[in-house]
Amino acid sequence: MPKNIFITLLLMSSSIIFSQTIAKDTTTRVAKILPVQNNNTFIFKSDKPELNQIAGAPKAFYSYYWEMGDGNYSTKDEPKHTYKKPGEYEVKLWATNNYDSGKTPTTRPQKVKTNDKADTSENEIQSMDDNIVLKRNREPLPNEDFVVILSYKNDKNYVANGKIYFYYNEKEFKNDNFNLIETRNYNDETIEEMASDLVYNENFEPNSSSYASVENLVYSTKNFQDTTSRKNLAISLEEAKQKFKKGKTITFNNMSPNEQRTIFFTLKTTPEMIKDTSAILKVRSIYVPNSNYENHKVKDMEMEIVTSHDPNKMSTNGLFINYRLVRFKRVKFKTRFQNNGEGPARMIRLETDVPDMFNKTTLKIEKQYPECPICPKNEEVRYSCLDTIVNSKQIIFTFKNIYIPGSEQKNVTEKDSTKGFVAYSLKFGEDFHKIKTKSRTAIIFDKNDPIITNYSVTRFNPGISIGAKTGYNYFPKLDHAKSYFVGATVSPFKSYRWYWQSELYFNKLNYNGNSTTSDFTEYQFNPPYQDPNGDVIDIGFQRKSTSSEVSRIVTEVVPISIRYNINNNIGVGFGPQISTVVSSKVVSTETFQYYKSTGFRPGEEIVPLKKEANSSTTEKSEVQTQLFADVTFGFARIGPSLGVRYYKNFKNDFDSWQFYAIWKF
Repeated sequence: MPKNIFITLLLMSSSIIFSQTIAKDTTTRVAKILPVQNNNTFIFKSDKPELNQIAGAPKAFYSYYWEMGDGNYSTKDEPKHTYKKPGEYEVKLWATNNYDSGKTPTTRPQKVKTNDKADTSENEIQSMDDNIVLKRNREPLPNEDFVVILSYKNDKNYVANGKIYFYYNEKEFKNDNFNLIETRNYNDETIEEMASDLVYNENFEPNSSSYASVENLVYSTKNFQDTTSRKNLAISLEEAKQKFKKGKTITFNNMSPNEQRTIFFTLKTTPEMIKDTSAILKVRSIYVPNSNYENHKVKDMEMEIVTSHDPNKMSTNGLFINYRLVRFKRVKFKTRFQNNGEGPARMIRLETDVPDMFNKTTLKIEKQYPECPICPKNEEVRYSCLDTIVNSKQIIFTFKNIYIPGSEQKNVTEKDSTKGFVAYSLKFGEDFHKIKTKSRTAIIFDKNDPIITNYSVTRFNPGISIGAKTGYNYFPKLDHAKSYFVGATVSPFKSYRWYWQSELYFNKLNYNGNSTTSDFTEYQFNPPYQDPNGDVIDIGFQRKSTSSEVSRIVTEVVPISIRYNINNNIGVGFGPQISTVVSSKVVSTETFQYYKSTGFRPGEEIVPLKKEANSSTTEKSEVQTQLFADVTFGFARIGPSLGVRYYKNFKNDFDSWQFYAIWKF
C-alpha cells in the first residue's frame, strides 16, 4: 500500500510540473498556393494561417508578393496572370503577417502548366518611373528571407547591350547583413560574382564624386529612392568597393527599345543582425544602359532591420557612431507609418522623443512622404503641409490637410499608397556624453488612439584612446628608494562612466639594500703603523661594515583595470598589476676601518688605513603581483590629468605610492 501511494504521488507531481512548463512554439506556419486555371490564364489564391493579433496594435493583415515564374510579379492578394507561351512555370508566394505575433508563414512553390500561346495584353504591368528601380517585398527580419526586385528598362530608341552592378553587405557593419540565397532572371542575362574584386583601397579619395542626393533617406516605392546620374563609371565602381563587401555583375544583351526586364534576388538576413535592429542599411545598383559609354545611373535602396513586420517603425543610421568625429555630424532618423483603417487619414501626428544629447534647434527635414511644403508658423492654411513643433523633450511632426488612403479602404489595391514617412536629421549639443540613447514615436491618425513605435537606438563605437603616462614611485619601506617610470595606456575613447584600461610602462628603481656593522675587535698591526707624529702603533681596533645598492629595470603591466569617471574632472580605478624584474644588479661594499687604542677602548680612526672592497652580482628575474586603487584629477575622459595610486604588493617591503601625470589622446 505505501508503494502504491508513492507511485500515485510521483505521477501527480510529474503532471503538475509538466502543466507548468511552457512549451516552445515550434509549429511551422504554411501558406498554400491555390491556382485556378482557365487555359493560359490563372487566378492565384492562397490558404493562410489565422492571424494572431498583437494586443494594442492596429488590425492584423497580410501583405502579398507573388512571382509568376516568367519574370512578372504582383503585390495583389489574388492576382490574375496570363502566360504568353506554353510551358511549366514555378509560382512563388511570400505572405507577410503584419501586426501578427506568430511566425511568418512559409510557402512551397507551386508549378503550373500551359499548352498554348496566349495574348498577354491584359496582364498587370509594374510601372517604372525611371530606367532602373529597386524594390523589396518586405523589411529584412533576422533569419528570414525577403526579395529584392531589380527592374530595368531600355529608354533608348535602339537595341542596347549593357551592364548592371548590384551591391550588398555594407562594410560599416562587422557581420554580413545578408546571405544571397537565389537569383532568378528570365532574359538570358549573364550574372557573375564580383566579391573578389571588392578590395578596400585606403588611398582612394572620391573628391568631387560624392552623391548629390545620397543624404536623403529612402523607401522602396517610387519617389522614395536615391538616384544619381553620373558620367565617370570608374569612380562610381571604386566608391561601391569602399562601401560594400559583396556584389554581382549582370550583363544583358539585345534589349529592345522600351523593353522592361526584372531580376529577383532572394536574400536571407543573417541572425547576427538582431543586434542591429532599427539600423538603416542599403543595397546599391549601378546601371550602365550602353556598354559603349560611361554614362550610368546609381540607385540606393535603404531598408530597416526589424524584429516583426510592423509598418509603423522608427529607425536611425546612428547605430554605430565614431565619437571622435561627431561634433559636426548629422544623425538621421526616420519614422514610417501606414494607415490601416477603412478610410483615408487627413491628419497624421508624429510625437517623437528626442534624447537630451541632440540639439533640437539643428532639426533638418531631409525628406517626407506625402511630399508637401513646411507649414508657415502661426498661420492656418488649407493646403497640405508638414508642421513641426519643438519642445523640451519632443519634436512633433504633423501632416495637415493630406490624403492617405487606408489599407482596408474599398478599391485600394496599392498598399504602398497607404504608407508614408518623415526623415530628419539632428546635430549633437554642446556638451554630450558617450552614452547609448533610445527614442520612439507615438503615431496618431486623425483622432484615433496613438500607435507607439519600437525604440530607435543610437550608440557609439568604443574607439581607442592611447595615453602617455609618467611619474614617480615612493616606497615607504625601502631605504633611499628612487623610482621613475614612463609608459602608455590603452582604453576606450572618452568613456562616459565605467570603462576598462590596460597599461604598460618601464620603471627604473634604485634603493639601498641590507647594511651591517660589526663590533670593535682588537687588531694587531703588522708591521706596526707609524702616524705623522712619529708614534708607533702596534695594537688597535678594527671594525667591518657592509652595504649594498640595488638597481632594477622593471616592466609594469596592468592587463586590465576597471575605471569609473565620477564627472568630467575626477576618475577612480582599481585592478591588478604584474611587475617583472627585467634586470637587477646588486653592488655590495665591504669597508674596514682602523682605530687607535686608548686603553681598552677604540680611539681616533686611522684614516689612511681605511679599505673598501666592491663586488657586484646579478639577481634572477622576478615576478611580483600587486593590487592598486587610484584617483585622477584633471580631464578624466580625454586630455591631461594628475593621479595618485596606492599599490598593495604581495611581497614584503614593496608597498608603494605612485604619483603620475597622464595625457589621453
